[in-house]
Amino acid sequence: MNLFKRMPGTGQVGLALVALVVLAALLSLIWTPHDPVHVSPGHRLAGPSLEHLLGTDRFGRDVFSQILAGSQITLLVGLVAVGISALVGTPLGIWAGMRRGWVEAFLMRGSDLLLAFPALLLAIVAGAVFGASTVTAMVAIGIAGIPAFARVARSGTLQVMTRDYIAASRSAGRPSREIARRHVLPNIVGLLIVQASVAFALAILAEAALSFLGLGTPPPEPSWGRMLQSAQSSLGSAPQLALWPGLSIAVTVLGFNLLGDGLRDALDPKERRG
Repeated sequence: MNLFKRMPGTGQVGLALVALVVLAALLSLIWTPHDPVHVSPGHRLAGPSLEHLLGTDRFGRDVFSQILAGSQITLLVGLVAVGISALVGTPLGIWAGMRRGWVEAFLMRGSDLLLAFPALLLAIVAGAVFGASTVTAMVAIGIAGIPAFARVARSGTLQVMTRDYIAASRSAGRPSREIARRHVLPNIVGLLIVQASVAFALAILAEAALSFLGLGTPPPEPSWGRMLQSAQSSLGSAPQLALWPGLSIAVTVLGFNLLGDGLRDALDPKERRG
């Protein structure tokens, strides 16, 4: 609650948008107005109505139900991809910041090499090699995000390692693993949370792009990116079919970006902007 109060207005707006997407995903687990994958040729390209709040697509599927169900894939990809990035990148960054020397140089140069491959490009290559699937997309996006977490963790670790209590712990003969667990990680968790919110937004964009290209979530599972791809053939007659998934992606990404900015300002008062 105190963290929420310290957030600027934009951060609170971001939190509200993220909460709305999470609520939509949870709701779709137990209820949708229609079966999101049910094809009904007799209701093709129907406009908004009481029966179909956002209309239907060219296969007669309910657009609102697809938007709700697609939020599940969006959040799942974000959670798994960010989890992979954080679980691998954070220990590497802490290790590099604590050991310094050749260890730091080796890990950071490896990070630079991985940064040369954008998440989308890496996911496209993985999809071509292992086949298009949600799992392939999540893993590829997660691997591409490892360098960002490693750099953030290393930067925070370098600051923590200058503190007097670190010198005292070392003088007491505490092992590096215990110092990392008891002192370093708790002091950089704020930085990692902010990085996670930003990485979440990037993962959502990458998954939508992959699904749009046919390399992400395969049919018939609802996906906002594939809904955009399917809407291309109906832009002239039913442009709203591209509007709703595009708006969903934009609102979700905006929410996580605003939340990240708000968390940064709340967790580090020195970064607050006037």
